[in-house]
Amino acid sequence: MRILDMALRNLGRNHRRTALAASSVFFAIMLILIMNGLVNGFMESMVRNYTKNDSGHVHIATEGYRARERFMPIDENVPDSAALAAAIKELDGLEGRVEIVAERIRFGTLLSSGPATKAAFGMAGDPELETELVMLDRSIVEGRYLTGSGDAVLGAKLAEDLGLKVGDTLKVVTQRADYGLGFKRFTIAGIFRTGVNTLDGNLFQIGLDDARELLAIEGAQQLLVMLDRSDFAPEAARIIEAALPGLGFSGLTARPWQQDSFGGFITLVSGVYWFMYLIFAALGAFIITNVMMMVVLERKREIGIMKSMGMPRRELLGLFLLEGSLIGLTGSFLGSAVGTLLNWVFSKIGFDMTDALAGFSWPLDNIIYPQVDLLQALLFVGLGTLVAAAMAYLPSRSASRMDPVEAIRSV
Repeated sequence: MRILDMALRNLGRNHRRTALAASSVFFAIMLILIMNGLVNGFMESMVRNYTKNDSGHVHIATEGYRARERFMPIDENVPDSAALAAAIKELDGLEGRVEIVAERIRFGTLLSSGPATKAAFGMAGDPELETELVMLDRSIVEGRYLTGSGDAVLGAKLAEDLGLKVGDTLKVVTQRADYGLGFKRFTIAGIFRTGVNTLDGNLFQIGLDDARELLAIEGAQQLLVMLDRSDFAPEAARIIEAALPGLGFSGLTARPWQQDSFGGFITLVSGVYWFMYLIFAALGAFIITNVMMMVVLERKREIGIMKSMGMPRRELLGLFLLEGSLIGLTGSFLGSAVGTLLNWVFSKIGFDMTDALAGFSWPLDNIIYPQVDLLQALLFVGLGTLVAAAMAYLPSRSASRMDPVEAIRSV
């Protein structure tokens, strides 16, 4: 308590200098919080779109499909997929955690209309369930969503490139599961614009039964399990995979989204950003080193007197460390508070990144909403304080090692 009282009194001696040092940490932590909120907004958008569009929180497919996943093989299917989807919802440990189990088929093809030709990929599923996943029904700008057999909806950029409009006939030719040639005509029921470039420029969607007829397959190519929380995916995948043999399904695997290459990318990017946050915090707290060095030089006589009166070296070291840490704590707390408030404001407004993401191929919303995370705000308070303490260590150590006689004489 005595050291704390002395540290507070010493910081009050020169309000301007203390405020300067604290403001440096304040601006560093505030900018880190704003950057972190924006980065988390990017990550949340990518994870949300990726899991809904591609993998689900847990992805169920055959081992053969895993080996050739990038080619979207249509000859690797989950038999009796509807029965498996119903059984997953009833598994012990998943009650109330599973929101959707969707059967999904994806296949590549080459679409043409007159002289225009473009590679595209088809997505098929239960239209009712897909309204909760890809949610293309909410993005229809012309026409309507899928309502019956023979309907198809296209991305706005894909329709533009092919010169197609609502009511036109879409002819799809692709390879079937038996290696024959599949052909089917679809009526363009609607055109959607999601703002996600990958979807608007490359995707068309049809019903599950239409895809089975076109591709000559039964069941579904894959099952997507959507959970109430994305971070529960590894545990859910373990439960599902352990239950598959007992349900009569062999040769299937259940993989959480974190084990995909996408999940590894998210982990890598998060680690890189945390390293950058540490660098920014160190730069912001660097001024504390200069301030503390000035304090030590100005208070040499005082240091010599305290040591000659019997103040232990460890206690003197703790005094100066505490002064630096208090500066860091004050700046970090205020920076986190203001940064969190600004993130909350930005989370309501969003950032329109349409032009910046024009060539971006990852699934990402064009309007990014920064995330507000109070726990991370507290972590950054601790980060700023620790970095400030580290920056104050060398000047504090120098003060504690002074010879009391030489310190008094030097003034």
